[in-house]
Amino acid sequence: MSYLRIVSSFLFLLVFMSAAQAEDMVQLPQRWTVRDAVRFALHHSPDARIMQHRIAAANAMLMTAQSAFYPRLSLNGGYSRTNTPMYSFGNILNQGQFSPHIDFNNPGTSDDLKLEGVIQYRLYNGGRDQAGVKEAKAQTEATRFASTTLTNQLGFEVIKSFYSIIQAEDNVKARSSSVKALEAAVSSAQARYEAGDLLKADLLNLEVQKTIAAENLIKARHGLKLTRQGFLTLLGLQQGEVHLDTTELSCQTTPAAIDYANRPELAMLDAQIRAALEQLNQARAGKNPTADLFGSYQLEQGFEFDEGSGDSWIAGVKVNYTLFDGKQTAAQISLATANLAKLKEQRRKMELTFNYELNQARLALQLAREQVKVTQKMVEQAMESARLSRERFTEGALLSTDLIAVENRLTEARVRDLMATAGQRIAAADLRRTAGMPQFDNINAPCANTSQ
Repeated sequence: MSYLRIVSSFLFLLVFMSAAQAEDMVQLPQRWTVRDAVRFALHHSPDARIMQHRIAAANAMLMTAQSAFYPRLSLNGGYSRTNTPMYSFGNILNQGQFSPHIDFNNPGTSDDLKLEGVIQYRLYNGGRDQAGVKEAKAQTEATRFASTTLTNQLGFEVIKSFYSIIQAEDNVKARSSSVKALEAAVSSAQARYEAGDLLKADLLNLEVQKTIAAENLIKARHGLKLTRQGFLTLLGLQQGEVHLDTTELSCQTTPAAIDYANRPELAMLDAQIRAALEQLNQARAGKNPTADLFGSYQLEQGFEFDEGSGDSWIAGVKVNYTLFDGKQTAAQISLATANLAKLKEQRRKMELTFNYELNQARLALQLAREQVKVTQKMVEQAMESARLSRERFTEGALLSTDLIAVENRLTEARVRDLMATAGQRIAAADLRRTAGMPQFDNINAPCANTSQ
C-alpha cells in the first residue's frame, strides 16, 4: 500500500508540474507579422507587465484611501494578576466584588480575564479623507495613461525593430550580390590576365575589392543577428527563431489628421495636476478640527474573589483642534502649492515639446517619401550602369578601377534605397506615436491592406 501511495503521489506531482509548465509556455508563430509582434509585446514584454503591476498598486492605494470612510473594529482579550492597589481595586470593582471590609490601601492579589470589543469612527477629518480619495483616483488615472504611453512607445519600438530586421536582411542580400558580382569580375579578370590582356595590378585591385565586399557581408550578417536579438528582447523572449511575414506591412496606415492633443502623456500630467490639487487640499485641511466617535464593551472575569464577573461599556465623541503645530501645516501648504505650480509649468513645456515632435515627425515622413523616390531611381540607373560596365570589362574596354567604382556605386545605391524604404515605414510609425495614436487602429481586426 505504501509503495502504491508513493507512486500515485509521484504521478500526481508530475502531472501537476506538466500542467504548470504548459500554462507558462507561449505558442510562438512560425512567421512574425508586424501586428503579431506588436500584440505579443503588449502582453509579454517585461515593461508591459511592470506597468500592469503599477496599475494594480495604484488600485491598492485607492482602496487604502477609501478605507478611511469605514469604522475600525477590534477585539482584545487577556489575562492578568496583580497586587498593585489601584489595579487590584479596579479589578474588584469591575467584577462586582466590592465589600466594605476591603482595605483600600492593600486590597490583596486579584486576577482578571478580560474580553473587550472596540469601535472607532472618524466623523470628520477636516476634509483630508475626501481629498485623499480624490488624489488616489487621480493617481490611478495617471497610471493608466502612463500605461497607454508605454503601449504606444512599445508598439513603435517593435515596429522600428521589425523594419530594421527587414532592412538588415535586404542589406545582407545587397552585400551578397556585390560579392557575387565581384567574384564574376575576378574570374573574368583572371581569364584576361592569363591571356595577357590584363595587368597583374588590375587583377589584384579586383581581388582586394572582393575581399572588402566579403568583409562587409560578414558585418551585415552580424548586424542582422544583433537586430533579431533586439527584436526578441522587445518581445520579452531570450531566444528563438525570427522569421518575418511582410504581407501585412500595408495594415499600418498614416493618419490623415494628426494632433498632439491626444497624447496620453498630456492626459497623464492632467491627472497628476488634479492629484497635486488634492494634495494641496489635504494640506489645507490641517487647519480644520477633527471629530471621532468611539465606543467599547468589555466582559471581565475574576477567580480570586468567588469568581466574580462583570461587564461595562463606554461611548462618546472626541473633538480635536490644533492651536499651533510649529508651522508644519503652513509648510505643507507651501510645498503642495509649489508642486502644483511645477506640474502646470511642466505641462506647458510638454505641449511645446510635443508640438515640435509632431512637426518634426511630419517633415521626417515627407523627407523619407521623397528619398525613396530618389533612391529607387538611383538603383535603376546604377543597375543599368553596372550591367553595361561588366560587359565592357569582359570585352576589355573598361579598366578594373572603373568597374570597381561602378560596383561600389551600385552597392551604395541599394543600401541607401533600403535605408530610405525602412526609414519611410519607421517615420510613419513615429508620426502615429507623436500623434498619441496606437500603431494600428484595431490590432485584432483583419488587415484591410490599405496602402500608405
